[in-house]
Amino acid sequence: MTLEEMNTEVREFCEERDWSQFHTPKDLAIGLSTESNELLELFRFKDRADQDEILADPEKRTNVEAEIADIFFFTLRFADMYDIDLEAALDAKLEKNRNRYPKAEYQSSNEKYNE
Repeated sequence: MTLEEMNTEVREFCEERDWSQFHTPKDLAIGLSTESNELLELFRFKDRADQDEILADPEKRTNVEAEIADIFFFTLRFADMYDIDLEAALDAKLEKNRNRYPKAEYQSSNEKYNE
């Protein structure tokens, strides 16, 4: 599916349920945060080996994929309802980060640009 096809699927799903009334910017942002935290909870207190095990286990991976899908759902819905071009926004953010984190200076570094 293309991004536009995914937007259409999410839009139709929500319209069929008359959910637009509940999808204010604040409520969609809360949904994004909630779902992101549900993803985080799956990895809470897990070391790297445990994290790899979660992703290797088909049942546990399904839980991870479900949370990622929920995050993506809220992202698509927010962008669609409030006319955010996700492709353009991502391109702009990548360009900003290319300037902020030059490859030669930040390769293999996890330091933030202002540290």
